[in-house]
Amino acid sequence: MQTSSNTRCCIVGGGPAGMMLGLLLARAGVAVTVLEKHGDFLRDFRGDTVHPSTLDILSELGLKKRFDALPQHRVTGIEGLFADGIHALGDFRGLKPFPYMALVPQWDLLTLLADEAERYPNFTLRMRCEATELIRREDTGRVAGVITHTPEGPLHIGADLVIGCDGRHSRLRNAAGLRPRDLGSPMDVLWFRLPRHATDPDGTYGVPGRGTLLVLLNRTDYWQIACVIPKGGAAQLRERPIAEFQARIARRVDFLGDRVNSIASWDDIKLLEVRVDRLPQWHCPGLLLIGDAAHAMSPIGGVGINLAIQDAVAAANLLAPVLLAPGLPDEATLAAVQQRRLLPTKIIQAIQIFLQRRIIARVLAAHDDGKLVALPGAARFLLRFRLIRSIPARVFGVGFRREHIDSP
Repeated sequence: MQTSSNTRCCIVGGGPAGMMLGLLLARAGVAVTVLEKHGDFLRDFRGDTVHPSTLDILSELGLKKRFDALPQHRVTGIEGLFADGIHALGDFRGLKPFPYMALVPQWDLLTLLADEAERYPNFTLRMRCEATELIRREDTGRVAGVITHTPEGPLHIGADLVIGCDGRHSRLRNAAGLRPRDLGSPMDVLWFRLPRHATDPDGTYGVPGRGTLLVLLNRTDYWQIACVIPKGGAAQLRERPIAEFQARIARRVDFLGDRVNSIASWDDIKLLEVRVDRLPQWHCPGLLLIGDAAHAMSPIGGVGINLAIQDAVAAANLLAPVLLAPGLPDEATLAAVQQRRLLPTKIIQAIQIFLQRRIIARVLAAHDDGKLVALPGAARFLLRFRLIRSIPARVFGVGFRREHIDSP
């Protein structure tokens, strides 16, 4: 049984950031190993919103046609269901070259990236391989690899650079003693799905109401639904009969009333404990953190997957030339990745925190009377103009300091 191996770069976590970075480094000629603790990519209710910024990266990689063949629903606008009717809130149609957002199962996207990466002989993907500890050099303390658990037993993987893409509960981050700053969130999210009928509305909707905010994502044959609740409120809800929750959804969205019974029990509802945080420093000698491991995002705008991929592109652009040259990557190069991605991360998080505090927290604090709210007159007037409606689509769909592939 193999108990050790070596690689130039070891990426921990086979999510969007890890798989994109692994593909880009392998494509550049770097020997790279990606570790994924699960046996497959199948996970319910992970980020499925692929924004125009990511579509652009896929196009640059020559993968857009293969991506288009995946099962998906294209969204050109976001609408709100209000007491006074349906109103357009966001409009992607003015964005170029991709005037839409694609709702795609994340496992399909990750499989596409993995299949492309495995074309390169210098790429290795190890499934069911969970990194639990860091290996450090005795003389300098520099990170020199990871210790992993596999079905066959422990495996030590030596690496000149370790990159942590292992999510908001990153074990590598904890092992390195790096502590994120908690920026706060007043909400958690309950995710579930309901059947979608041919007679249902065809859009993707936000449904604001006193005490509750719903988001309905059109997945063609079903609705993927987010129910935003006050932070820490899930335990109290779960003490009540599931029928009360079913009735709550039916009151909010009347066309779902005939199918809420398909939520058989609380086991059909998944909890996302929302965190918004950011590491003051994303690196130490021999280790770099990107994506949620460096900055957990609110689900507002569905930007998590796309910001993680932007991190991966920036990291590949800066790291590939260094990893192709002899020697160890120095901290200045790792710091350059953080410097490149810190400003766009701060801007998006600031917008999310503003919306959480000024809008969502007030909605959740109100007494839940089961009624929808009306769109204020001033907002209704402004949203008549496509330029105004395009602002949220541009902010979240394109972002700030947009990355393009520059690695060889």
